[in-house]
Amino acid sequence: MSYIAPVDERGFAAFPAPAKLNLFLHIIGRRNDGYHLLESIFQLVDVHDTIWLRVREDGQIVHHNPILGVPAQSDLTVRAARLLQSASGTNLGVDIRVEKRLPMGGGMGGGSSDAATVLLALNRLWSVDCHRQALMDLGLQLGADVPFFIFGRNALVEGIGEIMTPIQTDDARFVVLHPQVHVPTAAIFGDPSLPRNTPSLRSELLEGRVDWAALHNDLQGVAVSQFPEIARAIEWLKQYGDARMTGSGSCVFARFVDHDFEKNTSQNRADAVISGLPKEMAGFIASSLREHQLLDFAAD
Repeated sequence: MSYIAPVDERGFAAFPAPAKLNLFLHIIGRRNDGYHLLESIFQLVDVHDTIWLRVREDGQIVHHNPILGVPAQSDLTVRAARLLQSASGTNLGVDIRVEKRLPMGGGMGGGSSDAATVLLALNRLWSVDCHRQALMDLGLQLGADVPFFIFGRNALVEGIGEIMTPIQTDDARFVVLHPQVHVPTAAIFGDPSLPRNTPSLRSELLEGRVDWAALHNDLQGVAVSQFPEIARAIEWLKQYGDARMTGSGSCVFARFVDHDFEKNTSQNRADAVISGLPKEMAGFIASSLREHQLLDFAAD
């Protein structure tokens, strides 16, 4: 069923920009140009930013609440709108407001998802009707994770992040903790101690033959050594499940899945974990999504 955007009293329509979690992240090699070859499952979850958009007839693109210290013209949402405007040749513009909920610098793809939602929503609001691959190509100009959110399905992600294969994941609840640190991705990937030769599990993953406990995040060891706040969050969460980091951090999560003979246990277990969260830690519960809410805003 197609997403129907609620509209506020000022004529702004609301569109979700969901987060993602890396259920695991293995580095299986490195190209001659220095880029790392990845293997990961990207999981969409229901926690999201909200992008409010209102079409303008004068062609201007106006951001009404830019992030403090970030010039509006540098914001990914503005850059996404300008990119689609230029590529499509439309004379329309847009007013933008961003309601942030996703942790910035947390490894959950917040900025990338915001940009992808702008591209998807304006594809419909401006009647541009770009196909999905064309939008993904535009998104890649904005950031490596943007194409995934336009792809709109949980995926096995390979290469340097450009190869995506749809994959079915278990319905699950996730307890996500956000250590209050910003992890510089480049520094993590550039660390000489980073593992770069984890064996590929591609066939096993596509056939559903991999044990969850056998998967990990190759970036986690480096991040933990540099940021003790991440280490503390993982150690606390390990009391309740197999805790691991998403992306290059700083967010960490534990996954809870229902069993056929034991319904609703994932929600109950996640609620119990959050209720015991120490005051000095920040966290929330996220539920898995099977697809992006705006999936049908671009044709395949």
